[in-house]
Amino acid sequence: MRVLLVEDDPLIREFVVEALREEGYEVIHAANGDQAMAWCARGAADVLVTDVKLPGKMDGWQIAERYRERYPGLPVIYATGFSPVSPRPVPGSAYLTKPYHPDDIVKAIKELAR
Repeated sequence: MRVLLVEDDPLIREFVVEALREEGYEVIHAANGDQAMAWCARGAADVLVTDVKLPGKMDGWQIAERYRERYPGLPVIYATGFSPVSPRPVPGSAYLTKPYHPDDIVKAIKELAR
């Protein structure tokens, strides 16, 4: 299973990528919306894990919405410590509050994959 992790904090990204790879997931990662959308064009992810607040013009909600336009059943895990807008997760998604342990993302992926 391929997981796309969108996280602008390099330390968090590194910890989560390592935890997911240890669980046997193939992980690709992006630091912002533009990078995430480049992966979307390739159809590279089976699961999207995205921070909500990101640098640039696109936040995690928008990334997920655009992915879901192309891949309606894509499981999405939103993660944030702060979001200027109310959560708007959709069916097939989960929401984690930072700080979280990387194992929380592994658990969420397993639950959404069922």
